[in-house]
Amino acid sequence: MSAISVSNFNSSRFVLTGFPGLEADYLWLSIPFSSIYVMVFLGNCMVLHVIRTESSLHQPMFYFLAMLALTDLCVGMSTVHTVLGILWGFIREISLDSCIAQSYFIHGLSFMESSVLLAMSFDRYIAICNPLRYSSILTNDKIMKIGVAILCRSSLLIPPVIIRLKFLNYCHPHVLSHSFCLHQDLIRMACSGIRFNSIYGLFLVISNLLLDAVLILISYIMILHTVLAIASREERLKSLQTCVSHICAVLVFYIPIIGLTMVHRFGKHLSPLVHVLMGNIYILFPPLMNPIIYSIKTKQIRRRVQRLFCLKGA
Repeated sequence: MSAISVSNFNSSRFVLTGFPGLEADYLWLSIPFSSIYVMVFLGNCMVLHVIRTESSLHQPMFYFLAMLALTDLCVGMSTVHTVLGILWGFIREISLDSCIAQSYFIHGLSFMESSVLLAMSFDRYIAICNPLRYSSILTNDKIMKIGVAILCRSSLLIPPVIIRLKFLNYCHPHVLSHSFCLHQDLIRMACSGIRFNSIYGLFLVISNLLLDAVLILISYIMILHTVLAIASREERLKSLQTCVSHICAVLVFYIPIIGLTMVHRFGKHLSPLVHVLMGNIYILFPPLMNPIIYSIKTKQIRRRVQRLFCLKGA
């Protein structure tokens, strides 16, 4: 920040924060970050390709997994230009319009991922608690309707709070806490008129992320109740193993969100580097880990991926 003038608070441009104190090492830092983004793109594209080309995977569980992979792919695409742009020295600032657009996609995709994880927990609940009616309940038509509902929920509720960012007066220093734009970062720089954004933003978090987390927890309580009623130990383990991948995906999504929220709320005394690292973990950890989790823990995906690499190596 010392090297960047922030005296013109009325400017419509905002300074992106890279890694404070590590500016001399940006070129070296770009190597692991570039590798992570490549892994995010290749990993999620591989999952989508496997599900599309393998007819045995044309089942509700894998349709939802494809939605998750597509969401993760979009998350990576929404931040790659600013994160790597800073490390490669291409950009230092972002316009207000671009910042608002990026925050819309980041938050919208976050809500979408939460909704997909909720749909996947519903899939596991039906598969374990009502297996005889699984195929009749989760038909292709219903899965398509669930997908449309997820898209509408994650894209149509956000515009009121995002559009209002355009009309706020930003009188505090235009220095973002991360190498990408978040709604909470922008309202922190506004000097007045943020009451609607604060209240509606809290409503969105409660009605999306918190509600989804509660419903996922309830679904697993009901699943556990059903599994414990199974007499055979082997059958109990088999039923629970089908949920391991989804539980891991839920954890890698919600833990970074909780961590970032805690840092924003209680970590004002922490180094800016901690804020930046937590922000990048929040953005990159789920898209990076989900393809790995499902490739390792889901037998059908693992076998198809192994076959794919065997064919490539032949």
